[in-house]
Amino acid sequence: MAADDRLEDDELARRLREAHRRVRMLPAAEKDRLARRYLAICDLAKRDPERAATRLDAFLAALDTPRSEENAPGD
Repeated sequence: MAADDRLEDDELARRLREAHRRVRMLPAAEKDRLARRYLAICDLAKRDPERAATRLDAFLAALDTPRSEENAPGD
């Protein structure tokens, strides 16, 4: 493993920890759904870190996007 790869892995691990912290703070109804998605990203990180980083970007963007209560999930 090259030194650059190790830096990228450390960055991915740091971002995964941040995502875990944010999911843990959510209300139970939201937490269950997002925790499953988070675990899928963690599992992918073991096999394909680049794809996991891309999915993590989308996951964090979704967490950063405020949702209106009247919107149905997926809207």
